[in-house]
Amino acid sequence: MRGKTWICGFAVVGALFALSEVSGQQNQQDSEQSRIQRGYQIAPVPLKLRNRNRELVGLGSYIVNAQGGCNDCHTNPPYQDGGDPFQGQPEKINTAGYLAGGVQFGPFTSRNITPDEDGLPAGLTWPEFKRVIRTGHDPDNEHPELGPLLQVMPWPVYRHMTDRDLQAVYEYLRSIPSIDTGEDD
Repeated sequence: MRGKTWICGFAVVGALFALSEVSGQQNQQDSEQSRIQRGYQIAPVPLKLRNRNRELVGLGSYIVNAQGGCNDCHTNPPYQDGGDPFQGQPEKINTAGYLAGGVQFGPFTSRNITPDEDGLPAGLTWPEFKRVIRTGHDPDNEHPELGPLLQVMPWPVYRHMTDRDLQAVYEYLRSIPSIDTGEDD
């Protein structure tokens, strides 16, 4: 009888483990779906969704607006007058300059990462964007005296993102309004 009990106990533990694994996968899917939904809720600008992967756009918005802090460096100023949460005001993103760059960091100026006339964020194709984020390679080599790497962009952190997350950021950036700052970006 003990042998049967042990085998039954082992079968129950195995079934619970399998159920837990399925439940974990479901929670992961639910988690991504909730991030996609939240991404759409917090997008500060109207999005162009035609010919876009809507799941990636929503996830990208979540990463850019809830996790990445991209607005803080790529929007000048990041908040509208009276909408600066650091001054205890209700947050109002500067949508007129959203992700159009122009923030000074010593000798560096943040770049316009809105889509160019061809719809490419910062004028970069997906492989170029991925290379910049993974390696920090400055495609414009704006500061050759300092070397070929971006000096302010936190690429050493972002490079660890999954390809799916990077692709989501790229797809989101393709979907936001283009802002022509009149400067070469």
